Amino acid sequence: MDITNFIVTARNQALLYGDYSTYHRQLVKKLHNCRKRLNIATRNRSKFSKKDPISAEKLSENHEFLHLQLFTAERAWAHAMRFKAVHSSDTKRITGRTRSHIISRLDKAARAAEQLVVALSDTSTTGASDTDVLEARAYASMIRGATQFEKQSWEPCLRSYATARIIYIALSTSMSGDIFKDLLSDTIDPSIRFAAYQSKVPRTLAIATIARKAFPSSDSDLVAQINKLDSELLNQSESDAQKGQVGAPNAPQTITWRSREVKIEDAAIALALASTDTATARLAEKLASSDVILPKEMAAAYDEVLIASQDAADATKHAIDELKEEGVSQNDPRIQSLQITRTAVNYHMISWRIGRNRVLSGEHDGALLDSAPTTTRKSKKDASSRKPKIEPTGRKISRLKDKVVLYDSTLQSIDSIKELPGVAADEELLEQLNATAKYFQALKCLTIARSHSLTSQSLNALVLTKHAFDECEQATAFFSSHDNSSSDTSPHNIEIRQAEIQFLHELLKGEVQRCRAIVEIDNIQQKAANATSSNAKVPLIQRLFEYPSGGADLENLVVYPPKVEAIPVKPLFFDVAWNYIDYPRKAPAPTLESEQRSEQTAQSQKRGWFGFGR
Repeated sequence: MDITNFIVTARNQALLYGDYSTYHRQLVKKLHNCRKRLNIATRNRSKFSKKDPISAEKLSENHEFLHLQLFTAERAWAHAMRFKAVHSSDTKRITGRTRSHIISRLDKAARAAEQLVVALSDTSTTGASDTDVLEARAYASMIRGATQFEKQSWEPCLRSYATARIIYIALSTSMSGDIFKDLLSDTIDPSIRFAAYQSKVPRTLAIATIARKAFPSSDSDLVAQINKLDSELLNQSESDAQKGQVGAPNAPQTITWRSREVKIEDAAIALALASTDTATARLAEKLASSDVILPKEMAAAYDEVLIASQDAADATKHAIDELKEEGVSQNDPRIQSLQITRTAVNYHMISWRIGRNRVLSGEHDGALLDSAPTTTRKSKKDASSRKPKIEPTGRKISRLKDKVVLYDSTLQSIDSIKELPGVAADEELLEQLNATAKYFQALKCLTIARSHSLTSQSLNALVLTKHAFDECEQATAFFSSHDNSSSDTSPHNIEIRQAEIQFLHELLKGEVQRCRAIVEIDNIQQKAANATSSNAKVPLIQRLFEYPSGGADLENLVVYPPKVEAIPVKPLFFDVAWNYIDYPRKAPAPTLESEQRSEQTAQSQKRGWFGFGR
C-alpha cells in the first residue's frame, strides 16, 4: 500500500509550487473525486448524511477506501497548517479561536488516521502486511503528536513522536530510507527535541535515547513487530543509557580550547565530535599506509574529517540559535560555553581545510619546484626504467598558478579564524596566526618568483624571492621561540613544524643568492650586448684603446675605400693666421678737426643744383 510514500509525494508535489492553501485545495478535489469513484458522494441539493467509519471489509473490497481515509486526514492537517502559516508572522503566539480551530483540525486528522490503523489491524480480512500496519501506525502517531504539540501536552507529544521515530527507523532497514530520513530530520527530530526540553529532559541525551525512553514498551504487539524488523533497535546497554550517546560510547564529554575546558551539554555536538575523532584516526591510518601516493588521494582522505567537522560546527550553531530563540541572554553560562565550543570546533574545521590545501600543494608545502601533484600513478619499476621527461614551460607555469590559488585559499582561511569569537582578544594566538600567514605568504611569493624566472624576468624574481625570504625570517623568529607539540607523523593541519620552517628558510636563502647571481649575469650580458651592438660598425683601427673580450673582428679593420672626412686642426694655426689677416677693428671717436675736414670735402664736391651738374 506504501502509505508513507503516498503521503510524502503528495505533500512535496503541492508544496513545491505552492503553499498549504494550494495543498488543501488539491486535497478537496481529490477527496471529492475519490468519493465519486466509490459512489458515496453527496449529490447536489441533497441532504448531508454522516458516513459510517471505515471498516476492514470495505478495505478488502476496494483499496480506494484507504485513499479516502488518507485524503480526509491530510485535508484536515493541511487546513491546520494553512492557519499556522498565516499567523506565523504574528509577534504574539497563536491564541484564542485560531488556536482552538487548529487543534480541532489536527484532532480530526489524527482520528481519521487512527481509524485507518484499526481497520488495517485486521490483517486476515484486509490482507495488509505488517509493514502497512506499521506505516499507518507511524503516520497516526505523527499526526497525534502534532495535535498534542499544539495542546502543549509535552509528555504525550513526546511519546507519540517517539513511536513514529522508532517505527520509521525500523522500516528504513528493509525499505528505501530517503523518505524516512526527510520526515525524521524535518518534522520528528525537532519536535522531539523541543518536547523533551519542555519536559525538563537533559539536553545531554541524544534524540535516539530520548525516543527509546519515551517509547511505549507496554504495547507488546508493536514491540514484537519492530523486533521482527530490527531486533537491536529497542535494546540499550546500561553504559549507553547513562552516557546518553547511543552508537558513540566514546563521545567526549568536554572540549578544551586554549587551556579552557568546557563541558559539552548538547548530545548532537558530542556525537559530531566523536565522529570527527573517528574520522581523524582513519585519516592518520590512511596517510601512514603505503597505498596513498598521489596528493589528490591524500587530499581525498581529508573529506571525511571535513564533513564531520562541519557537522559539529552546524550542531553548535543550531544549539546557540535555539537558546537565543528561547530568550537566553548572552551573559548566560550556557551561551558562553557554546560560544567557546563554537570557536574551538570552527578552528579545528578550518585547520583541517588548510591541511588539505597543504597536501595538495605537494611535498614541503610546495616549496620545491617539482613537488606539484602528478596525474597518474607510476610504480617504482617504471619510474626507474623511464628517463625523466622535460616538462614544457607553459605546463610548469600552469602548475605554479594552481599552487598560488591554494596559498590564497589558505590565507583566506587564516583570516576567517581571526573573525571567530574570542580570537581577537587572544594576543598569543594572533601572533601565531600572523606567523603562519607569513609562512604561506613566503611560499606564495616564492611560487610567483619562479614563474617570473621561467619567463626570463630575473629582476622581478629577485625582488619577490627577497620579499619571501624576509617574510620567512619573521615567521622563523616566532616559531623558533615557540615549541610545536604536533608530531612529524601526524596529518597536516594549520600547525607548522620546526623542520618545515627551517627547510623553507634554508631554501629561500639559497634562492636569494641564486637569483642575485642570475641578475648579475644578465646585467653583464646586457652590457656586452649593448657594447657589441654599438661597436659593430666602428673599424678596429679606431678602437685600439679597447680590449676585444670576444675576439677581434678581422673583417672590419679599416674603412675601405676611404671616405673624405674632416681633419681636426689645432688652435695654433688660427694664432699664426692672425698675423696675416686684417680683421675689422673698432673705429675711433670723431674729433673737431676731422668733422671740419669732412664738411669741406663735402662742399667741394657739390656742383650745380642739388649736386648735379658740372
